[in-house]
Amino acid sequence: MSEARIDKISNENSTAGPIISGITTFSGQNYFVPPKGTTAERPSYCSPGSIRFNTDSAKLEYFDSLQWLEMEAFNNELGISTAAAGLSAVGTGHRGVFGAQTVAGGTYSTIIDHITISTLGNGTKFGDLTVARGNGSGSCSSNTRGLFLAGIVSPASSNIIDYITISSTGNAIDFGDTINKSEGKRALSSQTRGISFGGFDRGNSFAYYNTLDYVTIASTGDAVNFGSLSSATQNSYFGGACASSTRGIIGGGVVGNSNVIEYLTIATTGNTVDFGDLTSSRAYGAGAFSNSTRGIFAGGVQTPTPTVINVIDYITIASIGNAQDFGDLSSTISGSGYIVGACSPTRGVMLGNTSPATTILEYITIATTGNSTSFGSDSTFIASDGGFLSNGHGGL
Repeated sequence: MSEARIDKISNENSTAGPIISGITTFSGQNYFVPPKGTTAERPSYCSPGSIRFNTDSAKLEYFDSLQWLEMEAFNNELGISTAAAGLSAVGTGHRGVFGAQTVAGGTYSTIIDHITISTLGNGTKFGDLTVARGNGSGSCSSNTRGLFLAGIVSPASSNIIDYITISSTGNAIDFGDTINKSEGKRALSSQTRGISFGGFDRGNSFAYYNTLDYVTIASTGDAVNFGSLSSATQNSYFGGACASSTRGIIGGGVVGNSNVIEYLTIATTGNTVDFGDLTSSRAYGAGAFSNSTRGIFAGGVQTPTPTVINVIDYITIASIGNAQDFGDLSSTISGSGYIVGACSPTRGVMLGNTSPATTILEYITIATTGNSTSFGSDSTFIASDGGFLSNGHGGL
């Protein structure tokens, strides 16, 4: 193998450069610098496998022949990538991140908080959203990146999508927009694709949406159409959703106090198909999460006369059929009804409001059955109608 030692190669107008063929090895004592630029400066026409550094996201990305995708690195024991952590920082395990929630006085917050799912403890601040919002922001995630979708940016419904890097702490970055402005939206995901659905738009005579739209999580950009909810769930909002790596599950919702469960195939596009029924109708919560085999739906409220549901249901995602009883939420957390959930492969954590000053976190062990147990609390939020995501759910 020939060897050439070169200190620098440059081209003033950046139109061309040397072409090196064959097996090539780069070595050096420090680093090499790839091309860089903003998201807006991405080239539209280049060879598959092209690599650049995105200065907006601070990530390496590659071109797959159709679009630019972020290079993702994964470690089950996440490190804390903040300057204060230093090089000796230990892993944090699977992380749950929640935001886009309602705060005191019925206003909305930019604050994002997080927990370590394998431990017990209170939520602590992660960063801030790009804008204050709440009232049903959907959330989904890969094992490195989390998305918060839509909700209300007072006084109007929103279509904003923000993203965060789960292993770090810091502020969210703009990702793109959902198809419709909506509140009460929910979402699910695999490692590569995030799917959001349902919701209503207060700026459009409170119109309900039956649309499903999707994004590629490792990239950025606006959502595109996936399909539609069935007639049984087409007016649903504030339901619950979870997934395996291949199948997405949707259950519950307002408008008729739905007990319907439906499913879709994440890698394709199309409409939802009947899966079965929950043990009881519920909405405003139905805090849902899953590992790779079992999906959980917890809590909720029946309307119009508010009736709190404390039941925890479970399903086997790969099959179809009705949900079965798992256990009950404690009276402490079920009193709110407005519940969201996130999980690791073994533990599910539910977040709900119980008082004017505190949000309660409780957990279950997904593989067993039984009642929920105290996890911790969070004083930042007083309601639980926002997004809750993790880097350890069943879709990964």
